Amino acid sequence: MGERNGETNRSAWSVQDLYLAHTAVTDVAGRRFRYHERLNRSGPGIAGASFLKQRVWNGNWQVRWKGEDQTLDAVTDDFRLRLALHPVKPFVIHGENGVSQKAEGSGRASYYVSFPRLEATGEITLDGTARTVHGSAWMDHEWFTEELAPGEAGWDWFSIQLDNGTELMLYQLRHTDGSIDPYSSGTFVDAQGVAHHLRRGDFTLEPLEHWGKYPIGWLIRVPSLGIQLNCSAVLNGQELGGRKGGPSYWEGAVTYSGTQHGVGYLEMTGYRARVQL
Repeated sequence: MGERNGETNRSAWSVQDLYLAHTAVTDVAGRRFRYHERLNRSGPGIAGASFLKQRVWNGNWQVRWKGEDQTLDAVTDDFRLRLALHPVKPFVIHGENGVSQKAEGSGRASYYVSFPRLEATGEITLDGTARTVHGSAWMDHEWFTEELAPGEAGWDWFSIQLDNGTELMLYQLRHTDGSIDPYSSGTFVDAQGVAHHLRRGDFTLEPLEHWGKYPIGWLIRVPSLGIQLNCSAVLNGQELGGRKGGPSYWEGAVTYSGTQHGVGYLEMTGYRARVQL
């Protein structure tokens, strides 16, 4: 809490933390990407995260969980969604010995957990029309201790759900000079749900096609697993533009083809400006 004239400021509006949230819908059939950005202080319960309440929220956007099941709710000016998520496979911990190293040196790391395959059911309303939906989802959560290392500009991150019941998470951290940090890494999740760590030398990510500054088409190779995939964006313009002071980045739905077929998400940061966590 802040202090003024030697007294503690106990106002509900004092700024302790700011909560930034994005919600987005990629309408493949309608060829349209819609997103909204929200930045709030906690205030009198406007935004927050509570383990006791099993809830994370920002206004009328929220995630609730009960055990490993989750529900997502969001209401915006042009779409609404309500989804129930249930794990098909157990969560995995990325990295080595429970730590996902992001650069050389102590503290340049995160704790990183994913549910790589969840069953998703619910309803999405677009342009006043409600649609019942079902499909597959991926959930990520990371805890960082520090920002990116000084020489790192951003990252390229891939979630990959393959039709054979396996999954991949891959990321590369880009330096400001264009080189790739050797602490880039990934995880292969086999059909039984067992996670296998992948080091930087175990895979390659090669840009093939660009939309503006963003490489939206990639060739992915994991030779030890016999995997070669082409990653293609389902829509080019899936950029979130930092309308309220947040970062500008590209994050959207992609498909994979090659030795296997699948779906997933691609996130790319630091192409317009160095990302700040």
